[in-house]
Amino acid sequence: MKVNLSMPNPALISIIRNPHQVITLDANFLIKPDRTVRRKNDFLFSTFQEIWLDPIFRSFSSLAVYESVWDEIIPGPSKNYIRMKHENIPSELIIHRDTELSPSEMALRNTIEERISPRTLYNSFLDNADDRGEVKTLCYLAVKGLLYFAAHDSNALQLIEKSKEWATGLDNIQAIRMYELMYYLFHQGEVQKENMKFLYKYRYHLTEYEKKENLPWNDFYQAMDRIYSSYFD
Repeated sequence: MKVNLSMPNPALISIIRNPHQVITLDANFLIKPDRTVRRKNDFLFSTFQEIWLDPIFRSFSSLAVYESVWDEIIPGPSKNYIRMKHENIPSELIIHRDTELSPSEMALRNTIEERISPRTLYNSFLDNADDRGEVKTLCYLAVKGLLYFAAHDSNALQLIEKSKEWATGLDNIQAIRMYELMYYLFHQGEVQKENMKFLYKYRYHLTEYEKKENLPWNDFYQAMDRIYSSYFD
């Protein structure tokens, strides 16, 4: 995925100013990435927890997932971790459910789903797994007026970025990208430099193509800081 440093993201600026707003996460924010096809050595879930999961839950008090995203995370360390966060008292993870929708909201949700599904691999009739989590999450957020969707999947991000062109009904939703939260966490001192540099490289600077497209960590951080540092207190 290309790291876009061309202009400020209003969603990130808003989160910098108030990190307690509801941020709904896609599954790829919670599941340890696996790029062993491109890298010989994998890394442990405990490392992912230390340098990513724990910091984002410390930093943002209103993280959420939609119920189908919760369901698609297979049993294992990630599922155990988010279950613990949800079951903590007070809960540290909100789960959005369709049962919370009124009949009129449900009708609107279904209409939006009909609009955006053709742009994805999800088929409402078949209810297949491909892109289901992203589609249903975005429909829920649009109906409830929730603003922020944090995603790494380019298809999901495109549905938001082209909402007016494609008339998806997602005009009010704003995307937050993983690299933007990486910057935020490091700027706030939540993650040590070598750890965040490792995660950034694993996500955005691993292949030869990515090395041509994206800046290395130090240059990336400096570029982000020039854009966003003035918005921090």
